[in-house]
Amino acid sequence: MGKSSKKYPDYSGGTVSVNGRTVATSSRDGNSVNTNYNMSDYEKNMFNALEKGMSDSVSNLFEITDPQRQAWNQQLDALKNQGISNIESIYSPMETNLKNDIASRFGNLDNSVFMDKLNNITNKKAAAIANLSNNLALTQNDLYTNELNNRMNTISFLNNLNSALNANILNYTNAAAANSNAGNSYNNSAYNASMSSSSLNPFSKMASNMLNTDSMLATAKMAMMLM
Repeated sequence: MGKSSKKYPDYSGGTVSVNGRTVATSSRDGNSVNTNYNMSDYEKNMFNALEKGMSDSVSNLFEITDPQRQAWNQQLDALKNQGISNIESIYSPMETNLKNDIASRFGNLDNSVFMDKLNNITNKKAAAIANLSNNLALTQNDLYTNELNNRMNTISFLNNLNSALNANILNYTNAAAANSNAGNSYNNSAYNASMSSSSLNPFSKMASNMLNTDSMLATAKMAMMLM
């Protein structure tokens, strides 16, 4: 008795389509299973822009250009000039008033009272200038730190966009692979069921024939006993 042979079904690829456009596919090439995402022109432009933006941002992260440095210096000069102007507006009138007061009282400025009070004003003025200088140094550090933080935030923003795009691609390729797996699982189950049915049929017929033969013998035996 010959044995039937059925061809195993071909590999079932998987696809995902959105609005009529195939966006992801899963297929087999020899022993390799490949998944592919078909970017739209918009996605290609965005992907390339993000890759370039992150590369440029990281490469220039700590670089301060001459225009940027010049802008900072101009800002610091403005703060310095404003600070000096404020200091002068406070202590210059004090010095003038002191001179006028001492001159009217003593007739000259060559006395210890004037020098003591003038030294006191001068010391306060020097402290104010030193404080201004420290503040300018802190402001300069803040300018650099803020610029660096802004650049880091830009890199983080670009990276988040890129991660979201890649996650979206991965979701679609996983869906295509899942569709392929579902198709192959169905084909495998159908093939196994078909093979099981084919292999069981001859035995089922044989069993049925044996049962029929046993039944006929039992009937004949009962008939002979009744005779």
